[in-house]
Amino acid sequence: MTRSHVDFAKCVDALFSKFSGPEMPGAVVAVTENGREIFASAYGLANINDDVPMGRKTIIRIGSQSKQFTVLLILMLEAEGKLSLQDDVQKHLPYVPRLEHPVTLRQLASNTSGYRDFLAAMFVSGRSIYTPSDRQTIREIIARQDSLNFKPGSAMIYSNSGFFMLYEIIEQIEGATFDEVLRNRITGPLGMCDTSLMLHDGSVMKRLAAHYTKRADGWAQLGWGVEEDGGGGIVSTLDDMVVWQQNLNNPKVGTAEMYQRMATPCVFDNGATGLYGLGLVTDVYRGRRTVGHGGSVAGGKSQSMRFIDDGLGIVIIANNDQVAAFAAARRIADIYFGTVAPAQIELAPGRYRQEGGPDVFELVAKNGVPTFLSSGGVTAFDFGHPGGAKPERGITDLVLSPRPDGKIDGTFCGTPRVYAPLGADAKATASLTGRYTNKAQALEVEIQSDAQRGVLRLRSDFGAMNAPIVAADSDLWFLLQPDSDLPWTATLIVTEEGFEMNTDWVKKLRFTRV
Repeated sequence: MTRSHVDFAKCVDALFSKFSGPEMPGAVVAVTENGREIFASAYGLANINDDVPMGRKTIIRIGSQSKQFTVLLILMLEAEGKLSLQDDVQKHLPYVPRLEHPVTLRQLASNTSGYRDFLAAMFVSGRSIYTPSDRQTIREIIARQDSLNFKPGSAMIYSNSGFFMLYEIIEQIEGATFDEVLRNRITGPLGMCDTSLMLHDGSVMKRLAAHYTKRADGWAQLGWGVEEDGGGGIVSTLDDMVVWQQNLNNPKVGTAEMYQRMATPCVFDNGATGLYGLGLVTDVYRGRRTVGHGGSVAGGKSQSMRFIDDGLGIVIIANNDQVAAFAAARRIADIYFGTVAPAQIELAPGRYRQEGGPDVFELVAKNGVPTFLSSGGVTAFDFGHPGGAKPERGITDLVLSPRPDGKIDGTFCGTPRVYAPLGADAKATASLTGRYTNKAQALEVEIQSDAQRGVLRLRSDFGAMNAPIVAADSDLWFLLQPDSDLPWTATLIVTEEGFEMNTDWVKKLRFTRV
């Protein structure tokens, strides 16, 4: 460590200073060095209404960090001969559709299955994530899917569907609830007494933090209506997550071989190595290997990151959606190692579209620094990544670099792409006005539009959506979400039969003109 502990603490405190003011939710942070805690602090309030401060034992949602616990349970069951990661999904879950290609449990656990994310699939079926939805609703959403995002093993797109399926398999094999299995096999033996599965936002629990979402008029508590599962439903505390991180380093529960498998990145069909392993993410930051996972839920963010060759461990759990936990963990590492930010790569502002494909992103200069926007959100760039600029998200396989002709070269899961600028005054070559259907998923759409803008009305058994659309290219439209700060939520690509809808996590959702 290149700084004194006092200087290090002051610098870390500065990263979270805006959450130390009155009536602010906050975060808890711990930093360890070779297993010894060198920093820990709590910022802001666990409950604004009652002026309750955050603390080491405040219980907070950890979101998708839950996935590593689910995968460990799967590996434990495999070690006992109760399943194999090479099993087809349908061996355990007959309701899951067999689509273009077979899918294995390994592919579920590595986000390489191609199954559409059920949360995104709910949205494009007109059901708000805030609408109460039980487990059977999720099963039906998955069962109705009519296509994979890609051939399994050829790419990686985040899919909560895969971990929901693993969660169901664990309960089915063990004949017990996930929470009981988690407690008996992992949290109980480790003494992680405050770590459990919390199925619903709004549950009552002692020391449970309120979770806050930033709105234009201030903070709000907007819990999701969907029933949580082993992919994102675990709550924990700073103390417990430090114990868990230490267990990954020196296993008392599970084995070193299991954690090595979890931290081994997937290899795509084209031979390129990804970053997602089995419930853990392996990356290289400023030349140093990292292993960890983050989480994002309604009013919550989290990150666990270990610099495995350097003995540095970082845990962040926030009870609000304004803490960029992944980036904050990296900034803590920068402070610890004394590293300097690399020179920025000049990427011209504007919107860019994948040549021959549906993907679109926007580059915006914020304080002179390029920022990445897509239907998945807004993020800064890591300009020190090998090969170019990489959006500073916990899980993305996209890397960008500028070309002299104004286009941008990209690499996605080892496959080269080219992105071309989109014109500012886009007009479609034809109106989308008409009625459309996706019969397999019982989706009905009506669109009224001219060559530049229109309205999409979607109806299904699960819900409804009325949303504006605007032309972005001759055959490309943006679907907007009025209450979102994103520039668009999905793209609509005109086809001979009708149109195809794409989001970050749902691809090739086809609608046929009636």
